[in-house]
Amino acid sequence: MSQSVFRIHRLPRHVQAPVTEAVTAAREAGHLLRRRFRTGVSVKMKGRADIVTATDVEAQRLVERRLRRSFPGHGILAEEGLDTTAGAEWRWIVDPLDGTKNFARGIPTFCVSIAAEYRGQVELGVVYDPLHEEMFTAVRGQGAWLNGQPVRVSRVADLGLAFVATGCPHRVGRYVRSIALTFGRFAARSLGVRDRGAGALDLCYVACGRYDAYWEIDQSPWDIAAGGLIVEEAGGRMSDFRGGRFDIYAGETVASNGRVHDRIVAVLKMPGGTPSRHRPPVRRR
Repeated sequence: MSQSVFRIHRLPRHVQAPVTEAVTAAREAGHLLRRRFRTGVSVKMKGRADIVTATDVEAQRLVERRLRRSFPGHGILAEEGLDTTAGAEWRWIVDPLDGTKNFARGIPTFCVSIAAEYRGQVELGVVYDPLHEEMFTAVRGQGAWLNGQPVRVSRVADLGLAFVATGCPHRVGRYVRSIALTFGRFAARSLGVRDRGAGALDLCYVACGRYDAYWEIDQSPWDIAAGGLIVEEAGGRMSDFRGGRFDIYAGETVASNGRVHDRIVAVLKMPGGTPSRHRPPVRRR
């Protein structure tokens, strides 16, 4: 369904093949995740509070094979240890399993996230939730869709009525005080705060109006590249914690419907709410 919508909207020529392959790759990887879910998984520690399963690796290899077969000259930046970028105009940014901890514990909240940069700018994003069969897609300047139907952000303008999402970074010890303080501030000022453990899906939920805003620190490009574009193309706003330009390599994410954005940023700017970050940058182009 999604591909037919893309044809109707006459996408720019340079993104037509990448979009088709991204949707197909996300669906194939998602089907793998669905087959492996709750069948027993092999888990390894990547770092403190950070795990990887055999399914993460298997799904990434599946996506990589398809992209390399279709686009041998493209670079790939992926969560599970793959970065091939030298000299490529196109670079794929892949999280084969966003929500690994949920997946490993049998919690049905996870997705596949695939984005593509063209000359340093994210041009397309695909996020697939295989358990609910929801395919979120966006192409720069062309809009955002859920299963082929256009989506738009909510119209909530009052922070007191806003449903807000967040996430807890792997290196939580570095930020624990500011995270706890900020969580409490939003809990006291909003309709509620949720942490579902899959940032790419949280961004898509902002895009389709299920959430009104989302914030998180210490994220990597594969966590937010696809979802961030989907939010923007659905009419939402992306920024850093100070309301400045959103950068998928900077590690700060604020997403909203636009109407509550300044209020969200104002809370993040309160004393103690924005930690000092010393995050090693993920390689950019």
